[in-house]
Amino acid sequence: MGKKNQSDYDSGWKEVLENYFEEFLLYYFPEVHKNIDFSKGFEFLDKEFNKIVKESEEKKRYTDKLVKVYLKTGEEKWLLIHIEVQGSYEEGFELRLYVYNYRIYDRYKQEVITLVILTDEDEEYRPEVYEVNRWGFELRFRFPMVKLIDYRKKIDMGKATNPFEIITSAHLKNLETKGNKEERLFWKVTLVKELYRKGYTKKDILNIYRFIDWIMGLPEDLSIRFHTEIIKYEEEKKMAYITTAERIGMEKGMEKGMEKGMEKGVNKSIIKMYKRANMQPEIIADILELEIDFVRNVLKEGDVQVR
Repeated sequence: MGKKNQSDYDSGWKEVLENYFEEFLLYYFPEVHKNIDFSKGFEFLDKEFNKIVKESEEKKRYTDKLVKVYLKTGEEKWLLIHIEVQGSYEEGFELRLYVYNYRIYDRYKQEVITLVILTDEDEEYRPEVYEVNRWGFELRFRFPMVKLIDYRKKIDMGKATNPFEIITSAHLKNLETKGNKEERLFWKVTLVKELYRKGYTKKDILNIYRFIDWIMGLPEDLSIRFHTEIIKYEEEKKMAYITTAERIGMEKGMEKGMEKGMEKGVNKSIIKMYKRANMQPEIIADILELEIDFVRNVLKEGDVQVR
């Protein structure tokens, strides 16, 4: 797997925020979580937010979500929580958040709470306040901030119950293994297996796996080894959630290839890919047998020559 661009990285964070918003608040901002009435639901307002901040005019280095929630006070009152997931140093970051906060308020005339997640590695970079103090004029805008690298010693995978413990671990292991792809492979396999050990549902396993796969990219040869390990593990557990989902993706890709007249020579390409990974012949044979079964299910026999 090649290096992910920023839009892929953003989409990974956005997806887990949407799928596990309540768990996100419980893990990173428990004081906020305990005051929200989740029985009344919540609403993502991304389209409205994009119109407010004119996001397309700016160089995007962050992930943001705007969510309408309800309090436990019994009042017909709602808050907008503006979440920033900031991945690198940005000059004027605090001012930008202040401007966004005010623009949201100006649009809805409702209280706006800004929450920040910092995903970078700079120990010193901890923006928390924007303020102006001159000639008796005072303005102070302070926001709760969480730095993911601070969780390095806080996570105990054996006791982990919140999806964001695994999500945070995946982010941290990605940072720690930048110069060691073999170690990244080890941790990617470990974290994915942990999803099964925790007893997550099929839907949750696939959701969290997609984030792990997004953030912990591997070169082609190690990606093949990763999938070989997961195939074996899923066969042991008799729960082929991830590999089944990925084969569906392969099916769509093959159907698209057929439309372009690429149906011939599929097996030669597969063999070449696995040979480049320097895998043992017996392992290649086992995987190819699975691939051949898959191709036969997708295509009518005779459409592709299987050698």
